Amino acid sequence: MLFLRKSQDRGYADHGWLKSFHSFSFAGYHDPRFMGWGNLRVINEDRVAPGMGFGKHSHRNMEIISYVLSGELAHEDSMGNVKGIPPGDVQRMSAGNGVTHSEFNHAKDQTTHFLQIWIEPNALEITPGYEQKTIPPANKQGKLCLVASPNGQDGSVSMTADAKMYAGLFDGNQAASLSLNPKRKAYVHLIQGSLSVNGQDLNAGDALLIQDESQIDIANGKSAEVLVFDLSA
Repeated sequence: MLFLRKSQDRGYADHGWLKSFHSFSFAGYHDPRFMGWGNLRVINEDRVAPGMGFGKHSHRNMEIISYVLSGELAHEDSMGNVKGIPPGDVQRMSAGNGVTHSEFNHAKDQTTHFLQIWIEPNALEITPGYEQKTIPPANKQGKLCLVASPNGQDGSVSMTADAKMYAGLFDGNQAASLSLNPKRKAYVHLIQGSLSVNGQDLNAGDALLIQDESQIDIANGKSAEVLVFDLSA
C-alpha cells in the first residue's frame, strides 16, 4: 500500500518568529488520521527567524532527531551539552526519564531551516543521551545513507528505537533501492526537489506512507533531498 500525502495537506503554524509545517498532529494542529506512522510520531519542518528560538523546555521518553538544512541551530541541554548544529549534521537526543533543552538561531541575518523528528522509543525511563555526527554530502549522493539506527550501524547515530533513518541526494539518472520487511512500515519524506518513489511522483514537502511492500525504489531525482524511515508496525 502506498499513500501519497501532498505538502499542502500538512498542518501549518505561523508564530511570526517560527513557521512550521506539521506532517503529523502536533500542538494546535490535530488530525486523527495523522497521529503518526508506525513509531514515527513527529516531522516538523521549522523555519526559525534570526535571533529567535525555542526557550528551555522539557521532553520525556522520546528519541528526537534534528536535521539542519540551512543556517545553524544552537543547542543547550540539562546534560551539559552546548553544541552548534550546522547543515549536514544529524543530532539525536534521547529524552529518556527527562531532559530540558533550548534551541536558538543566533544569526542576525539568516533563517535556520531544519527538520525536527520524534520517534517513539522501545525502552522507557532510560538515562537521557546525546549524539551528533557529520554526514558528508558525498555519503548521500545517489544513495540512501543510514544516518540513524538502533545500534549505530555504519557510522549512524544510535537510537533507543526500532527504526532506521536514511538520507539521500538524487539528481539525473541516480537511483537507489531499499529492501523492506513487508510486515513493517516505511515513510518517505521529500525535503526538496522532485523524485519518483515506487512510481509515485513527489515534490518538496510531499510524503509517501508505505506498508505491505518489500522494496522502495527511488529514481528521476531533480535536485532531490530525501529521508526514508524503516519503522515498526
